[in-house]
Amino acid sequence: MAGELREGGALLDPEAMVPASPDLAAEEDPASRQEADCKASEVKEFTVSFLEKVLEPSGWWAVWHTNVFEVLVEVTNVDFSALKAVVRLAEPCVYESKLSTFTLANVKELLDLKEFQLPLQELWVVSDDSRELHQMALAIEHVRYYDILEDRVPSGLIVDYHNLLSQCEESYRKFLNLRSSLSNCNSDSEQENISMVEGLNLYSEIEQLKQKLKLIENPLLRYVFGYQKNSNIQAKGARQNGQKVTHVVSSTMKTGLLRSLFRDRFCEESCREETEIQFHSDLLSAINACHEGDTVIICPGHYVVHGTCSIADSIELEGYGLPDDIVIEKRGKGDTFVDCTGMNVKISSIKFIQHDSVEGILIIHHGKTTLENCVLQCETTGVTVRTSAELFMKNSDVYGAKGAAIEIYPGSKCTLTDNGIHHCKEGILIKDFLDEHYDIPKISMINNIIHNNEGYGVVLVKPTIFCDLQENAQDEIDDNTTERNREIGATEELNLEEMLQCVTSKMELPATANFSEQAKGNCEIINELLAASMQKGRMKKRLSELGIVQADDNIMSQEMFIEIIGNQFKWNGKGSFGTFLY
Repeated sequence: MAGELREGGALLDPEAMVPASPDLAAEEDPASRQEADCKASEVKEFTVSFLEKVLEPSGWWAVWHTNVFEVLVEVTNVDFSALKAVVRLAEPCVYESKLSTFTLANVKELLDLKEFQLPLQELWVVSDDSRELHQMALAIEHVRYYDILEDRVPSGLIVDYHNLLSQCEESYRKFLNLRSSLSNCNSDSEQENISMVEGLNLYSEIEQLKQKLKLIENPLLRYVFGYQKNSNIQAKGARQNGQKVTHVVSSTMKTGLLRSLFRDRFCEESCREETEIQFHSDLLSAINACHEGDTVIICPGHYVVHGTCSIADSIELEGYGLPDDIVIEKRGKGDTFVDCTGMNVKISSIKFIQHDSVEGILIIHHGKTTLENCVLQCETTGVTVRTSAELFMKNSDVYGAKGAAIEIYPGSKCTLTDNGIHHCKEGILIKDFLDEHYDIPKISMINNIIHNNEGYGVVLVKPTIFCDLQENAQDEIDDNTTERNREIGATEELNLEEMLQCVTSKMELPATANFSEQAKGNCEIINELLAASMQKGRMKKRLSELGIVQADDNIMSQEMFIEIIGNQFKWNGKGSFGTFLY
């Protein structure tokens, strides 16, 4: 637990709330061994059954831990089926906040809004040396581990979790050994002073590792924060003879289809050079046979794939017909559906249907992917644009995601034009990293219709972990910049076209004017993204001055490219734009 919780002279020992290893828990508890043998779909049922046997329904204390505050609560009841506990603030109240503006009164308001019910994942049992409380703490660790057992977490993130857990356990062992050695040293010895410094460093390291573990354990934080992932897909490059091949995919090839295909794609007017053609009945075999510059033409039909479509070279994937006539359906377990790492990948006129993937329907790791006239029927997340990657999506439809339709990572570029984004948890989620520093992504949104999403049309993640540095950086802004920010902040009173001119020039802002709700939504997004970009640039400069991140000569000149115009926001559950403050 980060820091200390104090009430007058009282002090809660952080070591009493060190989370137990899920692996160790699995070794110690018979119920967990039974849980490990069950199917993924049965994990929750076994978890609930296990909790009912181990967890006391009331009368125990826990720390309600978030990444903004920590407060001691007393559990008065447990709803086992919902994996939630009914709590009340402990007396006397023991509370600590990382933000001076988030007071105990705010905690009470938040608890009231939650109807005093908290997820068990957010509670850390305050234990003594009793085995009963230790077993309760381990039981809640099973709940935090539940998402991994049910295949809700990407495999890469699971590997990261176990690596972090091993590092944390190793550092904690070193810390205990060091503490034991200190008891044998003379109180004034130089060795003791050196050991004290080493101990502080180890403690800081443990706290950072625990923060990262909690980030993975918390479903909400996993959703809003990005994580680094390296793709192992290797590009083949061009063929030695420089030949480019056209791959034709069709489950059955009839003469009429063949004549139409040759007329439209291989006639003398459109194809003057000799073209090598390879025929495939399976999409994955066609993609796996591709080299740099190849084209895959998919004929009308319903194609089922059981693996990941990994596109590592610059190729074109083109449906021959309308998207509803060329359907590619993913079945079976796996992290992703379509993985793109090629420098220039083009996909057009295809409908993708996703099932059972843990991550998105399409992930762009790096390079540029162009998606045009496509339909993406999602189940988990839609399109993910990772750091240093670029997406150009036009005339496409994304719907059905239980997460965001489009996740945009820091340091990426995303251009969205004339798309439909609807019936997802969120429309567009602009993510951030918890402990890494990247520029706000470059975003262009033109004439998209974002509607009927459960939450917001667009969500921006704005961490407050470096709030003190941000406040210090804010003090360094000159009066002109401050006045400029105030003017930009009044976007609700500006005409959209005039405001867009203000974004790209130093012209005076016009007098107030009324404009439509849709224009207001576009302006609100521009205002927030500009403010976030400016704030992040100042924070990054301040961090570089403190030696926390490497200095960059272009830190303050890296302006965010935005073009947000003509988008329509309709019937989104929480509105057109929202921010997630962390």
